[in-house]
Amino acid sequence: MPQAARIKLTSTNLTTLEDVCNEIKGIGEKTGIRLRGPHPLPTKKLKVVTRKSPAGQGTNTWDKYEMRVHRRVIDVGADDRAIRQLMRLKIPDDVYIEVSLTQ
Repeated sequence: MPQAARIKLTSTNLTTLEDVCNEIKGIGEKTGIRLRGPHPLPTKKLKVVTRKSPAGQGTNTWDKYEMRVHRRVIDVGADDRAIRQLMRLKIPDDVYIEVSLTQ
């Protein structure tokens, strides 16, 4: 059974995350390796609700903030040349990448 690499991408900015996914897909097409994905995982929504009024007086008004964390998973055949190109890829600061080798 050939070895494979699983790439997990996480970001709060959806456009940069999609750009990195497209670059990885381009590397996969150029090198001719087996590529599955990117599969979108459920988006985490971190919500914070705060009172607008600093004191207890006044009407009950609230500010609602939300941060969305988008995630993608790509399975790539672990070819030496392809993995080397993936390691040289310029990843933006707001995209977190995790590469793990699987059997």
